Amino acid sequence: MSRFRVIAILITVLIIAVALVASGILPRLRERQTLRAQANTTAIPMVTVVHPKREAPAEEVVLPGNIQAFIDAPIYARTSGYLRRWYFDIGSRVKAGQLLAEIESPEVDQQLQQAREDLSTAEANLKLAEITAERYSALLKQDSIAKQDVDTAVQNAAARRSAVKSAQANVNRVQQMVAFEKIYAPFNGVITARNTDVGQLISSGSSSNANRELFHIAAINKLRVFVSVPQTYSHVTTPGLKADLTLPELPGQRFPGTLVRTSDAMDQNTRTLLVEVDVVNSTGLLFPGAYAQVHFKMKSQNSALIIPSASLIFRSEGLRVPVVTGNRANLIPVTLGRDFGNTVEVLSGLNEDTAVIADPPDSLVSGQEVRIRQKQVDPEGER
Repeated sequence: MSRFRVIAILITVLIIAVALVASGILPRLRERQTLRAQANTTAIPMVTVVHPKREAPAEEVVLPGNIQAFIDAPIYARTSGYLRRWYFDIGSRVKAGQLLAEIESPEVDQQLQQAREDLSTAEANLKLAEITAERYSALLKQDSIAKQDVDTAVQNAAARRSAVKSAQANVNRVQQMVAFEKIYAPFNGVITARNTDVGQLISSGSSSNANRELFHIAAINKLRVFVSVPQTYSHVTTPGLKADLTLPELPGQRFPGTLVRTSDAMDQNTRTLLVEVDVVNSTGLLFPGAYAQVHFKMKSQNSALIIPSASLIFRSEGLRVPVVTGNRANLIPVTLGRDFGNTVEVLSGLNEDTAVIADPPDSLVSGQEVRIRQKQVDPEGER
């Protein structure tokens, strides 16, 4: 074999070896570069941005409320005795002036008879005293009697006249006591309680612990709903504000009402303002003592921006909101308003064009490069 042939063979073998080595190394180099590029890309956090939404000029605020009867009164007896009969039971609708029950009180009846007889006696004594005074006055003109006796007779007639008035007042008083033997409804309403029965001993008054109410009446054609409004909304809950009532047991039904008055004072324990909403109970579906949810349509004094609560980051220097400027993150301070749970109200620090990071990582710092996902989240979507 010639020398040139050997050199050609060696060169061919060398070329084949180099090709084999190159075919194995070059892909590895390319893979390594690809991995390095992917690692660099992965190191840049990917974030979702959202643009703040302007708060609606009016919003619905739902607060718990307690329903009460427009008028609610316990009915006690004003005279003592035994219950003769009652005419209405619980759930009965009554009109003002309707007879509810009768009490039998013989002692009061006898007192009235005695008072009338005392009045008759006083009137007879007055008549006699007036006749005597007239006679003495006539005799005085004839100088047949002393003036002292005439004066005594005249003053005696005046005293008898006062005694008649006193006896008449006593008769009127006892007549009122007799009238109290019949118990009438003071206003239109429904009987919510009856705590007596025929033959039961009734004691007059309501101050003694032994006495108890005979009936309980509530006016339910119109109801009062008392709501404790947080201080945040205290200046927009003014008389005339419209509200709707909803009840858990009546889904889908709303009962319109109107805010009629406020306490004009904050409760120091709860920092709430007590307000009253009046509701016409034309359907009779609302019951006094029930729980209800009151929906207020409140107008916002300042139209603020709304962002997700998850966008907030707490740092040692204070509250911050991460935004994207170019392709880098920036933590900016903001002033918050109300907290709606999934969203919060931002009073200052942002505008509607700001790209706010919706769910930032805890390790995010200002100036860090970020990548933005194309999908955007509505900040009010989860509110």
